[in-house]
Amino acid sequence: MSDLASGIGPISFGCWRFAGNTLAAAEALISAALEVGFSLIDTADIYGFNGTSGFGEAEELLGRVLAAQPGLRDQMVLATKGGIRPGVPYDWSPEYLRQACEDSLRRLGVDAVDLYQLHRPDVLTPPEAVAEALVDLIDRGLVGALGVSNVTPSQFSLLQHALAECRPGLSLVSTQPEFSVWHSDPVRDGTFDQCLELGTLALAWSPLGGGRIGADDDPVVAALTRVGERHGVDAPTVALAFVLAHPARPVPILGTQRVERIRAAAVALDVRLERSDWYELYQSGTGKRLP
Repeated sequence: MSDLASGIGPISFGCWRFAGNTLAAAEALISAALEVGFSLIDTADIYGFNGTSGFGEAEELLGRVLAAQPGLRDQMVLATKGGIRPGVPYDWSPEYLRQACEDSLRRLGVDAVDLYQLHRPDVLTPPEAVAEALVDLIDRGLVGALGVSNVTPSQFSLLQHALAECRPGLSLVSTQPEFSVWHSDPVRDGTFDQCLELGTLALAWSPLGGGRIGADDDPVVAALTRVGERHGVDAPTVALAFVLAHPARPVPILGTQRVERIRAAAVALDVRLERSDWYELYQSGTGKRLP
């Protein structure tokens, strides 16, 4: 496990829906997350983009929070992502990645981020070229560590190998797949196996199913509710406990825009699901009977 990973709390705060908040509301969300130990604050340059405008707005708002309360920066592990380019849509070319990272730092109002992640795979850029750009960002002191998001295990391995060839000893420290009761592919596609093998930090986005936790007719919600009743907690808490229970130790990225839900999420850290609970939820998410 990397030094960066050891400084990250068991749950993190994500800024996917952060843009549009007032400065006061944004400050309250970030402060609440840090107060309960959710030290990783994860954003991206694409957050805030609505298809026509808003690119970079989440980073800009987080930058305003950091400017208003400078002391918060030292309390967090600051992460952002680049590589999605509106109208393309994916671009990991060295020229674009350098510019994207520099633009993110400007919007955030910081000299460097602790973790810079490539957002979605650009299969047209050779891994060797990507590695050279990332090493340049490291050498210039713009980023502290490197990660990826939404990649396959083989794509992770290709870039990992290219980085090692370009700079011996340098490696990817994190991968960020979607993982929840509703979307448990990382358990089956080798992503979490790779994390266990390499000691890579797993960051799980959309751990509450992207808002599906509120659906009344969802069989997964029904299963979460049943398990929650056995443990005396609500469905969102069980959904987070499901993510936390995997031995790869995924860190769920909580995207709620409610301070009370951030504080309530910490309850999941004390929930110990039975093996039968976990597999009941896993089966409900796949929609298939386990053999």
